[in-house]
Amino acid sequence: MSGNTFGKLFAVTNFGESHGPAIGCVIDGCPPGMALTEADIQPDLDRRRPGTSKFVTQRNEADQVEILSGVYQGQTTGTPICLLIRNTDQRSKDYSDIAQTFRPGHADYTYWQKYGVRDPRGGGRSSARLTAPTVAAGAVARKWLRQELGTTFRGCMTHIGELTIGFESWAHVDQNPFFAPVADVTALEDYMNALRKNGDSCGARLRVTAAGVPVGLGEPLYDRLDADIAKAMMGLNAVKGVEIGDGFASVAHKGSLHGDSLLPGEAGRARFATNHDGGVLGGISSGQDLEVAVAIKPTSSILVPRTSVNVAGEPVEVVTKGRHDPCVGIRATPIIEALLALVVMDHALRHRAQCGEHLQPN
Repeated sequence: MSGNTFGKLFAVTNFGESHGPAIGCVIDGCPPGMALTEADIQPDLDRRRPGTSKFVTQRNEADQVEILSGVYQGQTTGTPICLLIRNTDQRSKDYSDIAQTFRPGHADYTYWQKYGVRDPRGGGRSSARLTAPTVAAGAVARKWLRQELGTTFRGCMTHIGELTIGFESWAHVDQNPFFAPVADVTALEDYMNALRKNGDSCGARLRVTAAGVPVGLGEPLYDRLDADIAKAMMGLNAVKGVEIGDGFASVAHKGSLHGDSLLPGEAGRARFATNHDGGVLGGISSGQDLEVAVAIKPTSSILVPRTSVNVAGEPVEVVTKGRHDPCVGIRATPIIEALLALVVMDHALRHRAQCGEHLQPN
């Protein structure tokens, strides 16, 4: 009922607050017998963590993960895996000025109205800090999927603010702070420097893809693979739009263009001429790469003064100080990779439970 658990057979429960002593998650349903240590998880957390460049929040968190349960002698036991990440660089005083007011664009007002109380320190439960446990859980899912099915995930930024980022190579993505698939990010740096100087923020568009996805994942009508992907992505802070395949561009397509023609493949399976549907047909994976895009709104914590009200309903002016990402999309690539991995992992286990056959990528 409280909405803190995602997944059915691979269920991840997220806990903690931005300025509490720690954040983390409990993974229930991970198959036993997989080799797992903190070293399998830490690289993904390092890609997401704050303070890695001047273009993101300067909150200095090491995000060191600890495995508290579910692993014995380096192997998963099939029991719940508890992952803990301690908070070490909180500055709660940065939020004392807004404890009695509501920041435009934030969840302050809705949390207060729903629960009658809210934690203003860093946004509490609504903070993007709570995406770190998601990334940690996603790393566990990614390892199992890679070993068992050969499924791999990768993402990149395709737009930042008004700027469109071309695609040159996946090799560039981890070579710059924007996760941009281009060699030269000078224009992006100049854009962000100007934005920071003005105390403002911008949104972003990201792409994530999964390769080596088995045919048959997804359960119609209401547990469609694409529906669960959309739900997962919309559960990420600041996401306002999700596209599968060509998404909204499909509106302008003719049926003669959009339908992905089937061609003879190997081992009695088909291959496709195109992938306009993003690897999902009728809510079930087709064996093609999953192609997903998300739209992320501008960061709501900015230095530009804005009008709001306080808890008494009186008009106030809000200026949000502290350490914030001028574009939350910059650090979101590892998060959307993790979210897609969690969905695929859950559906792979569900398919295996229902159909009892060994999954193979197309």
